[in-house]
Amino acid sequence: MIKNVIFDYGQVLVHFVPEYMVRQYVSDDNDARMLTEIIFDRLYWDKLDEGTITNEQTVSEFKKRIPKRLWEVSEKIFYNWIYNIPEMEGMSELVSYIKEKYGVKTYLLSNISHYFADHADEMPILPKLDGYVFSARIGITKPNPAIYEHLLKTYGLEPSECIFIDDRAENVDAARSLSIHGYVFDGKASALKAHLDSILK
Repeated sequence: MIKNVIFDYGQVLVHFVPEYMVRQYVSDDNDARMLTEIIFDRLYWDKLDEGTITNEQTVSEFKKRIPKRLWEVSEKIFYNWIYNIPEMEGMSELVSYIKEKYGVKTYLLSNISHYFADHADEMPILPKLDGYVFSARIGITKPNPAIYEHLLKTYGLEPSECIFIDDRAENVDAARSLSIHGYVFDGKASALKAHLDSILK
């Protein structure tokens, strides 16, 4: 019996689209493309998710790769990205629905930075959840099985009573390797709702 629903964040509960974040502050096409590529380079973001680089170090590093005229706007983009991640259509309603109809607990398991974790309570959808695990806080990222084990231990969850929802198959496969049920999310809240209705009822 499934008693706990665990969500990824980016591309599941919200849209994480670097181009969109940059376009909130930059209109020039060439500048927008350059800043998207450089500011959101996985060279930095993988380390941010691991908690092994600071915001200040990240900004200092990517500034070396962009013209000085764009330094100010690049900082504005970087320090405001958390406010430019619109919710995935239907997902907030889905979280409320499964909690009210089935009485399940809901959790977040996300590869995400200290900066986001520091401001998590400002994200409208997150207060609906019963618990969070942020990768940077523990220095472990998905799909390392240890991050799933950390969530299970922290909240006293039985793997077989959990389902994990992520947009990346490798992350779902890692959860399944620990006997956690899995679902690869394709952006369609209606399809996910139908699946949850079928296993929670």
